[in-house]
Amino acid sequence: MAEKIKVKNPIVEMDGDEMARVMWHIIKEKLILPFVDVNLLYYDLGIKHRDETDDSVTVEAAHAIKEHGVGIKCATITPNAARVKEYNLKEEWRSPNGTIRFILDGTVFRKPIIIKNIPPAVREWKKPIVIGRHAYGDIYKSAECVIDRPGTAELVFTPQDEGEKIALKIHDFTGRGVIMGIHNTEKSVRSFALSCINYALSEKVDIWFGAKDTISKQYHSFFRDIFAEEVERVRDKFQQAGIHYRYLLIDDAVSQVIKSEGGMLWACMNYDGDVMSDMVASGFGSLGLMTSVLVSPDGKYEYEAAHGTVARHYYEHIKGNPTSTNSIASIFAWTGALMKRGELDNTPDIAKFAKMLETSVIQTVESSIMTKDLMLIAEPPVSKYALTEEFIDAVSERLKNMPRS
Repeated sequence: MAEKIKVKNPIVEMDGDEMARVMWHIIKEKLILPFVDVNLLYYDLGIKHRDETDDSVTVEAAHAIKEHGVGIKCATITPNAARVKEYNLKEEWRSPNGTIRFILDGTVFRKPIIIKNIPPAVREWKKPIVIGRHAYGDIYKSAECVIDRPGTAELVFTPQDEGEKIALKIHDFTGRGVIMGIHNTEKSVRSFALSCINYALSEKVDIWFGAKDTISKQYHSFFRDIFAEEVERVRDKFQQAGIHYRYLLIDDAVSQVIKSEGGMLWACMNYDGDVMSDMVASGFGSLGLMTSVLVSPDGKYEYEAAHGTVARHYYEHIKGNPTSTNSIASIFAWTGALMKRGELDNTPDIAKFAKMLETSVIQTVESSIMTKDLMLIAEPPVSKYALTEEFIDAVSERLKNMPRS
């Protein structure tokens, strides 16, 4: 085996949960550490360790990314009541992704991996559709309350100075109900717009932004106006790059994106991006073929797979039953982090290795070796699927035999 390639600066590694965690360690053991010499600053974001540390480990990991510039994260559990009981947790801890996004003030970009023999479910799609998800606020930082008696709910703002208090009636309740308060900040929305603009200029793709300003005439219009302001500032750069900006109502954006050939950055508010990224991933074949990167305005990067912890497969795994779990998005999280580390450190050999690994993955699938989720949609059809570790072994073998030049 050739000498390992040295990674100049550290990468922050965040471990995760369930089947994603199982795959994570196999990928690291067979596809990363045999080929690269890298200082991985390890943080265990598995649900039990987050519970033991009162989730302080997530905050520490996020600040480590701020310090070192590049992080990579395995999928993690965001517990609900059932998960609290299953894992005997102290409480329903917040989403670790949400915590990291808040600390980095980042925007999430999710992009499908295109493979020749995995055709999109939407026949018009020919180019990747990148989802740019605003990663702060809205329902992910909400205050909510179940109402158990008649009364009036109000939205109240109390200024720090001597200004007048604002109180807006939400609803007069005559019985049980529920209320929620959400927020955002100009700083975060403007960072979101700037991140999307920089991504679009870098990739030379159009930006679509969709909201519902016909209904939300202040909250959603706030986003619309800031996007328009920031785009106007770089209009000359857009013209030089040959790209365009479109504002659409979110329902119109959904309708038009289905009919398009793709090839755009679709900027979405937080909840919309959460939902639409899964829709786009499924449309291109599988959540296992969707990459995700969180980008902060000051140039910090956190890479992960777009899918979850694959709990159903994990329950089979701990019974000793074989699984066929798609590891491609997790592998591409590693390659994304390595490529960015190589770019930031000016070490092209690292970026070249990461590209070789991605090529090995794609060629493995195109040679008809794939997990069950892809076998079911492959064209031409494939009669046999690979088990979880079998697929990673096949990628490893192809990578070992790939010419380093």
